[in-house]
Amino acid sequence: MVDFVGAGSGAVDLITVRGQRLLENAQCVIYTGSLINKELLSVCPEDCRLIDSSRLSLDEVIGIINENEQQGTDTVRLHTGDPSLYGAIREQIDRLREMGIQIRITPGVSSFCAAAAALETEYTLPGVSQTVIITRMEGRTAVPPRESISSLAAHHATMVIFLSAFDTRRLQDELEAGGYPPETPAAVVYKVTHPDERIIRCTVGKLHETAQSEGITRTALFVIGDFLGSDYELSKLYDSGFETGYRNKNTTGGGQQGCT
Repeated sequence: MVDFVGAGSGAVDLITVRGQRLLENAQCVIYTGSLINKELLSVCPEDCRLIDSSRLSLDEVIGIINENEQQGTDTVRLHTGDPSLYGAIREQIDRLREMGIQIRITPGVSSFCAAAAALETEYTLPGVSQTVIITRMEGRTAVPPRESISSLAAHHATMVIFLSAFDTRRLQDELEAGGYPPETPAAVVYKVTHPDERIIRCTVGKLHETAQSEGITRTALFVIGDFLGSDYELSKLYDSGFETGYRNKNTTGGGQQGCT
């Protein structure tokens, strides 16, 4: 059995209870050493085999897992954040299934969720944005043309941009080309929930300058959108004039039944 586990955004106490229990009972953990907070591994048993995959190829990783299976050893494949986002797990899962090896996936707290918490905000605000676009800029790994930053920016939705700190000049240019005004609020979120976390607020027009002045060239998210501003509409969720299946119009106090 191979358990793919989301390690969370960085802080050791942001892994799920299920994920931590899997580590506490692990026989072999293959982890991404360049990204994972290694303190997470301190809960593994003393005899657990720890393997850093940052220098390994796909074939080598699959080979280790297959060797473990032959020996009756269960493997935990520890991925940063949540493995469903830029985790490259599909290619591993397909190979393992071809070999008849069972897999399970335990989700993790993605850095895009942790970034919103660090910014003390929500990505979806009434009258501002009801859509969150999670994407990355094209680099050595191609992006479908219809998913270029400029194409997605045309929606003026909330954007959370991964893996793009290597060329912030081009990132800013594409955001502006897509239609974001230079004064659109933005934030650079560096190593969120890690001890050296940094949150720098700026605007789209100052994105490149901000990243350069802060020396940020990797391990950062770029968060874009008017949700970072101060204008929004109140939600209907708690509007006393809005009827729901649990609350009649202009009535309050229904949630306090049984209180003394």
